[in-house]
Amino acid sequence: MENFTSASKLANEHGHWTQIAVPMELVGSSLSAAHAHVRPTPTNLLPAISTMTSSYKNRFPYYPLPRTLSLPWLPSSYYRTATNHPMLAPFSSGSQGLTPSKMLPFVSNRTSLFTRYTPDDWYRSNLTNYRESEISRHNSENLRVDTSRLIQDKHQQTKKTQMESTKNLGERINDIEFWKSELCHELDEMIGETNALTDMKKRLERALAETEAPLQVAQECLLHREKRMGIDLVHDNVEKQLFTEVDVIRSCQERMQRYLDRAKAQLASNRAAQHEVERDLADKQTAHRIDDKCHHLRNTSDGISYYRGVERVDATISVPDSWAKFTDDNILRSQSERAASAKLREDIENLLVVTANEMWNQFNAVNVAFTNRIAETADAKSKIQTHLAKTLQEIFQIEMSIESIRKAIRDKVPPLKVAQTRLDERTRRPNVELCRDSAQLRLVNEVHDLDETIQSLQQRLRDAEDTLQTLVRAKAVLEHDLSVKANSLFIDQEKCMGMRRNFPCTARLVGFV
Repeated sequence: MENFTSASKLANEHGHWTQIAVPMELVGSSLSAAHAHVRPTPTNLLPAISTMTSSYKNRFPYYPLPRTLSLPWLPSSYYRTATNHPMLAPFSSGSQGLTPSKMLPFVSNRTSLFTRYTPDDWYRSNLTNYRESEISRHNSENLRVDTSRLIQDKHQQTKKTQMESTKNLGERINDIEFWKSELCHELDEMIGETNALTDMKKRLERALAETEAPLQVAQECLLHREKRMGIDLVHDNVEKQLFTEVDVIRSCQERMQRYLDRAKAQLASNRAAQHEVERDLADKQTAHRIDDKCHHLRNTSDGISYYRGVERVDATISVPDSWAKFTDDNILRSQSERAASAKLREDIENLLVVTANEMWNQFNAVNVAFTNRIAETADAKSKIQTHLAKTLQEIFQIEMSIESIRKAIRDKVPPLKVAQTRLDERTRRPNVELCRDSAQLRLVNEVHDLDETIQSLQQRLRDAEDTLQTLVRAKAVLEHDLSVKANSLFIDQEKCMGMRRNFPCTARLVGFV
């Protein structure tokens, strides 16, 4: 424990009071005591102990008080351990004749010193306490007056705040009722539009199902025509028209399916918008019930209680502007979906009429193309027979030419052997007789000429054989064409045109039946 006291409040140069802590030592306490820590305060307020040694002259020292008699009635804040070790003056002459056993203990033999305040410090301390008491009473009086005024102000503020909250709740209830009526009207309109779109979707589904039969006929015609052989597998006008018919029907189906998907998506959007309106309406009803209950709560109502910390929990997720905008957006979204749904129904109605006309027109175009193709196939058959006869004659002639070329090549082999033999024999001439004379040069040229002649004849033979193979392939193609023309005529006349006798009526194509 630190031993300090408020000695006094001294006036500084500005006229304010300053509290000064004056240290003092405990009676009988040692310098090593646990409660005797030196605080770093100015020590020049009291005179040093070393300057007071004259007060001890001609006086016998007395025994220090035991620890049990260390003035417990004095506050510990009035004492502090001495920071200096003073040297006492010598004893007076009256004590010099005594023996050490009869003398009192010297001050130098004591284990600790103590220091007291001066009388001026004591008076100043009292004055300080008086002033502090007056200040405390004055502050207490001001506090009581301020507290009374604060209670009145807070009471009026609380009453005003509660009235404003009640008023705001009433306005909130009116806003909720307005939006409830708007939501109810929009919900009825949306239900009617959803039912109308559902009926139109069913018509579209029936029309889409009716397009399967014409599509199957066109695909079977294409499948039968794939059984044509050879050159008859041509991408003719009939096939183009059939592909066009398939494309038209599939395009109609795709558009129907796309509008059907749009109708389904629109129905889903309608139901989503309807769900949002219903949920918003349910939330409005719940909020109306809660706010109405809160609006009728009073200080004397039953069911009110403390909910500590509830004001710190911000569970709100909207502000008045965003709250009104949320409901307005739901209504606008529902209105937008209703408008889109009405336009989609009109588009579906137009689509059914357009697709029925397109499929009928393409059906007639395919039948005309089949008639023309059958006539062309019959004419091509007779022409192929003529070309086949000419090809057979040319094959005979090219075979005779090939045989003559082979004979010419065989005739060039003996001269080549003679020339090469001569050159081989001349390589055996001795020494300087190996002369590159005119005979040697002529033999080399002869061998080169014969090689070139044989190579040219062999190349011509290969060309002739290639021509023969071409003629043979042409003959095979022509013969194959003759065999497939009857099959092509049978496919176009009997199979395809036989299936294209029935087609769904317009009423079925628009989904009424």
